[in-house]
Amino acid sequence: MQTALPTQSATDPRFYQFITEQVLPLTGLDATAFWQGFDALVAELAPRNRALLAQRDHLQLQIDQWHQQHVGRTHDAEAYRAFLEEIGYLQPEPEIVSIATQTVDDEIAHIAGPQLVVPIKNARFAINAANARWGSLYDAVYGSNLIPDAGELASGDGYNPRRGAEVIRFARDFLDRAFPLIDGSHQQATAYRIEDAQLVVELTNGVCTGLRQPEQWTGLTGAHQQPDSLILCNHRLHVEIVFDRNGSLGGHAQAGIQDIRVESAITTIMDCEDSVAAVDAEDKLEVYANWLGLIRGDLIAEVSKGGQSRQRSLNPDKTFTAADGTQGQLPGRALMLIRNVGLLMDSELMHDADHQPVPEGIIDAVVTALIASLQFRDSGALKNSRCGNIYIVKPKLHGPEEVAFTVTLFDRVEELLQLPRHTIKLGIMDEERRTTVNLKACIAAARERVVFINTGFLDRTGDEIHTSMHAGAFLPKTRLKDEPCIRAYEDNNVDVGLACGFPGRAQIGKGMWAIPDDMAGMMTNKIAHPRAGATTAWVPSPTAATLHALHYHEVNVLVRQQALRSRERAALADILSIPLLPVRHGLSDDVIARELENNIQGILGYVVRWIDQGIGCSKVPDINQVGLMEDRATLRISSQHVANWLLHGICSEHQVLSVMRRMAVVVDEQNQGAPGYRAMSPNFDGSLAFAAAKALIFDGQAQPNGYTERTLHHYRRLAKARP
Repeated sequence: MQTALPTQSATDPRFYQFITEQVLPLTGLDATAFWQGFDALVAELAPRNRALLAQRDHLQLQIDQWHQQHVGRTHDAEAYRAFLEEIGYLQPEPEIVSIATQTVDDEIAHIAGPQLVVPIKNARFAINAANARWGSLYDAVYGSNLIPDAGELASGDGYNPRRGAEVIRFARDFLDRAFPLIDGSHQQATAYRIEDAQLVVELTNGVCTGLRQPEQWTGLTGAHQQPDSLILCNHRLHVEIVFDRNGSLGGHAQAGIQDIRVESAITTIMDCEDSVAAVDAEDKLEVYANWLGLIRGDLIAEVSKGGQSRQRSLNPDKTFTAADGTQGQLPGRALMLIRNVGLLMDSELMHDADHQPVPEGIIDAVVTALIASLQFRDSGALKNSRCGNIYIVKPKLHGPEEVAFTVTLFDRVEELLQLPRHTIKLGIMDEERRTTVNLKACIAAARERVVFINTGFLDRTGDEIHTSMHAGAFLPKTRLKDEPCIRAYEDNNVDVGLACGFPGRAQIGKGMWAIPDDMAGMMTNKIAHPRAGATTAWVPSPTAATLHALHYHEVNVLVRQQALRSRERAALADILSIPLLPVRHGLSDDVIARELENNIQGILGYVVRWIDQGIGCSKVPDINQVGLMEDRATLRISSQHVANWLLHGICSEHQVLSVMRRMAVVVDEQNQGAPGYRAMSPNFDGSLAFAAAKALIFDGQAQPNGYTERTLHHYRRLAKARP
């Protein structure tokens, strides 16, 4: 480590150089004062971080012992709740909480729409996510399974006009639902123009009509009589109808419509956590450099397709002439939030005065906020937040003490960076049971900073299994989502958010659609999220964002939230119920075998890419060849589920190892020919990925809260060191 640094801690020289030479000169902050202040922040908060982790372990030990003492007895829900209150796991709920977050961007406070989550370590993905504020509805529908890819509608090698006609019909049906005409249908439109500051639509029968709600026309580009595009607005979401009578589609289409562009990913989470494999200084600096490029607006990625290479960069804002004749502007990029890591992991980037590695979450908070502050200090940076905010999502917080610690951390970061108080806004991931059962108290601890609460079924279920590991054997994984504890958890998140005054100030979010190739399924199922009162929900791709945006045109979320305020709140008793198998013999041998195969194939398929290639999030084919978006949350639930069944004798170690070897062969076959892939079979003992998967399963009970990071990081470092 470099010693001649203006800091008491041992700092990785690459990290020091990056901050001191590439970031600090853009801020006007004094480097010596920054590093000394960083030292003081670490000295104050690192011990508190470690104490909170010790408290997690202590609570888990007490819960394990309680279940072990009650083995064979009928579960006593009242006694269990009293025990959780006694040990401080379940805390008194504040009677009235009203958040006081100020000056929040419209994308969070007032606009309901999709939220795209992307690994920031991949520059191309990050740029695509930022640019996914706008998406082509034609492209999204044409390239998805919303239209069957078979027979005369098959996409084929080139453009299929019959499939294209179905796309146009679908898109105009959407216009009819979101922007209905006084007479007729957009299907019949032959021309769009502006007359007397009103949108006029000419139909095939010669009738001229207009919008039922004239105020939905927001503006245009080009001439009034023959616009280049029209901007419409519904539920605060914009749609752009693009015209080109000489275009590949517009030249053959009624009214010359070349495309319909939909405001899609209103916000995007640039992820440093579950979807990222960053295990050392090299990896972490790549994460920070990409964040710097996004904030400065100069991040570029090379994209190769069909033998052609081109550069991809961030989109500019959209300018247009508003309906009142003034110049208007719409954001060209999604509002970016950044998800830091949680409290668990330490980092080799810095060591404190006691030579201990510094908690990575502390470093993340300082560095990501420092870089994000450039939007206020550097004239060359893009304006991400028009309200002057930095949005940090904090995952895997356990209860109000950890939320309060995060608020203190943000206080100290603002002081270090000389930012106004409450510049840094907090997104709370409601994905751990101790947060769920104390959600109102968690919100109270961050009432002046909170802008986001979000449910995450996978991590929440992984924590459910680990917390109640010794209570008994859990139901098969596919049955857990419909259990009372999970349904109540999802409802409780909305109920508490509404009660605490989130509408108009903060987002209430829902989780990911994990099957990126099944957009038809998403369109059928994911409308449940806005209907549940959520102002945002996660999507895995720009295409999914464009299609999911249609749901927010169909459902007025703010009206839906008003209706939900009167329902009875989700019951704490349901949230605390444990989804256990009623009896061991309730499962047949075939059901057990299939469950193990499904879990273990998914574990191996994800882990082999993580360990050998450093891919933190990818579309992994499951045992039925269906591509699923996998990250550490999916790995956590699968590995904890197998560990639970091992503990309670549903399966044996020999059986699990046998399934692992068979599924490793399946995963190898699925990845055959993939660049950089290392087969796990037949030399299982020589595969670091196979060893990591074994450790995740067989050591799963001992992992803190069932988290996978420590195991993954250990084996990934070994893989990086391998010749």
